[in-house]
Order: sequence, then structure tokens, then C-alpha cells
Amino acid sequence: MKSYRDLDIYKEAYQLAIQIHHMSLKLPSYELYEQGSQIRRASKSIKDNIVEGYGRRRYKNDFIKFLVYAQASCDETTSQLDMISDIHFKSEPLTELKTAYDQLGKKINKFIQYVESSWK
Repeated sequence: MKSYRDLDIYKEAYQLAIQIHHMSLKLPSYELYEQGSQIRRASKSIKDNIVEGYGRRRYKNDFIKFLVYAQASCDETTSQLDMISDIHFKSEPLTELKTAYDQLGKKINKFIQYVESSWK
């Protein structure tokens, strides 16, 4: 692994953040700077915390701490998706995005377990 860009969880978080960004721009104008901004920041925070943790990978506890932050941001994004889907996408729920974030959360959790048990 030469870079954080080699991590599957980073790649997935990055692609999902782009999808969230585009989805959030479809919200009503009064939500663009409220819930839209919140979900954009939460989704982008996942990839950013993975990157920052990877940058501190020499210090295992710091790496784990930032991966836990990424997990928390993933949970926040899921919560925001639930709310946005229920309020603004009733006829076309955001099921695929919600499922993708649930899967990403599981992958981050597995990676945390790997780092805890097997990281140098």
C-alpha cells in the first residue's frame, strides 16, 4: 500500500461523496444550505478522516482514532440520508445510497478491526 488512494474504503467513500454531492444539489433551495450542506460535509468527512488517519499510520492509535471518526461520519451520513429520503424523496427513496453507506460502514469497521489486530 503506497497511498491512502490504494485503500478500498477510501475509493468507495470518495465515489459515494460525489454521489451525495450531486444528490444534495437536487434538494429544494431552502435545504441546499441546511440539510444539503450537512450531508455534503458528513459524506466528505468520511474520506478525509481516512486520509488523515492514513497519514498518521505510523502511530497505530492515531490511525484507529481517525478511522473511528470516519465510521462516525458514515453513521451521520446514513442518518442524514434517512431524513432526506423520508422528507424529499418519498416517491423515489434513496435506498441504493443508504445501502451503499451501510456497506461502507461495515467495511470501515472491518478495517478498524484489522488495524487493531494486525497493523505493524
